[in-house]
Amino acid sequence: MEETAICTEGITRSFGEHWAVDGVDLSISRGEIYGFLGPNGAGKSTLVRMLCTLLRPTRGHGMVCGYDIAHQPEKVRLHIGVALQDAALDDRQTGRELLELQARLYGLRKHERRLRISQVLDMVDIQGAIDQPIGTYSGGMKRRLDLAAALVHDPEVLFLDEPTTGLDPSSRAAVWHEVRALNIELGTTIFLTTQYLEEADELAGRVGIISKGRLVAEGTPSELKRKVGDDVIVAHATNLSDAVVAALNTMPFVDKVTVAGSELTIHARDGAGAMSPVAIALHELAAGVKSLTLRTPTLDDVFLQLTGMHFEDDQIVEGESASMRALSEQSVGRELGSSHCTVGGTSLETSR
Repeated sequence: MEETAICTEGITRSFGEHWAVDGVDLSISRGEIYGFLGPNGAGKSTLVRMLCTLLRPTRGHGMVCGYDIAHQPEKVRLHIGVALQDAALDDRQTGRELLELQARLYGLRKHERRLRISQVLDMVDIQGAIDQPIGTYSGGMKRRLDLAAALVHDPEVLFLDEPTTGLDPSSRAAVWHEVRALNIELGTTIFLTTQYLEEADELAGRVGIISKGRLVAEGTPSELKRKVGDDVIVAHATNLSDAVVAALNTMPFVDKVTVAGSELTIHARDGAGAMSPVAIALHELAAGVKSLTLRTPTLDDVFLQLTGMHFEDDQIVEGESASMRALSEQSVGRELGSSHCTVGGTSLETSR
């Protein structure tokens, strides 16, 4: 059996003059939860749309479940489940009617449909509302129903594109629990895109960080955080001059100093021991310190070190902006044909 679930080589996608995804190489094993992390506009959803055969790559190649995403799209679609950011759910249908329709579209026979719907409802907690109109569902219930629709044909690979955006903490925790269960109990390979640092940290065995269409780091969350350093001292100050940064960089226990606006981040091997000397130095340099804190590294620190920006600051206008998303949807119609296709709870008119 093919051990690689998803593989790309130099996959690239442009929208006019803009390169939304710029030469990304991935190799994701079967049974893995892979977190694809990046801020809004970094290229996450564009890459997912290519891997799900909804957009054709401009350059490069991609394989999903052993099938070429450009030349064997029907084969890919039969082996994947997809829950996109905006699920096309009909509020007048009941949850059961949606799952029944989805199962029919994948060619499941009557007894298979009954069995699979029962199984996915055991995995995704919407049992009590399954025969109610979808319009009565909360946001969290709609997300879980969309997840159930993506699972009804028992896919090998599940694509989740920012599955918890806009959910309250309780609903987000419920989705996390269900994602873990799918991976552990069924061995489903999960490609999870997210803009939530804690989500990638909590769920993913490996994380890829994308910025401006390029993969800038990859590894386990702990590996990525170890690259930053053992401890991080964060100072908020009013006078972070070049002289302040230069002076701190000469201190023997300091590995790196970065500045983002009024925030100074100091990477130190022994943060606790460095706190006092750093505080004294900042005072002597008249940095105007408002606060000084010590913490362990986060994935945001990784992003800051790699790009010089905080995660939430890298808001790039690209294929996921409103205008580019419209262009993306037009591209689906032009490039992929005129056969009817449904992925997750999203009904699409596509072409070959």
